Amino acid sequence: MRPPYNEGEVQQISQEQGERNVAMAVCVQLAGRAIIRVVSRCEEAQDNCNLDLSECQLMQIPDAVYHLMRHTELKRCDLSGNVITKIPAKFAVKFSLITELNLSHNQMSKLPEELAELQALERLDISHNTFIALPSVAWRIPHLKRLLANNNFIIDVDVERLRHAPVLEFIDLQANPLPPRLHDLLRTLTRITIELTPRQIEDWEDLNV
Repeated sequence: MRPPYNEGEVQQISQEQGERNVAMAVCVQLAGRAIIRVVSRCEEAQDNCNLDLSECQLMQIPDAVYHLMRHTELKRCDLSGNVITKIPAKFAVKFSLITELNLSHNQMSKLPEELAELQALERLDISHNTFIALPSVAWRIPHLKRLLANNNFIIDVDVERLRHAPVLEFIDLQANPLPPRLHDLLRTLTRITIELTPRQIEDWEDLNV
């Protein structure tokens, strides 16, 4: 009767198991460091009211963050450089007093409507994400002055609603694949400063062809 494994197979299995154990240990170590970093930054924010969770390998905002910050009147929140796909509705309830929110360099394609409840928010950065439309909630944030939405995949903007946005002063829409007609419409807005990448001339527009 043949033994289940020969010596070579046993060594190979042992090596593979060892590699898996090392990989698991590294993952646990990295996760541990990430947790320590988040807790440390929350403690710093309790003193300066500025929560910086950038580059923390976050896929979402941990519930522990809301717990740690429950007695702090947060003014600024930086969540940039993570892999966050969405912001939960309760964010606006827990951090209702923030004036600046940086969500850049993540993987978000939409924002919760509850962000309209951020009465003090003046600056919102959603650049370098995966938005295909400029979030409509931006028009309803009552004191939003600056909106950075460059380097997304935006092809849709509600120009009329944008025209009547309460206090919006500046929007950065550079490096987005805006259709030519939309690009031209945005150029007609004079009350709001809008940064746009120069429009490429279509073949039919080139009279020299």
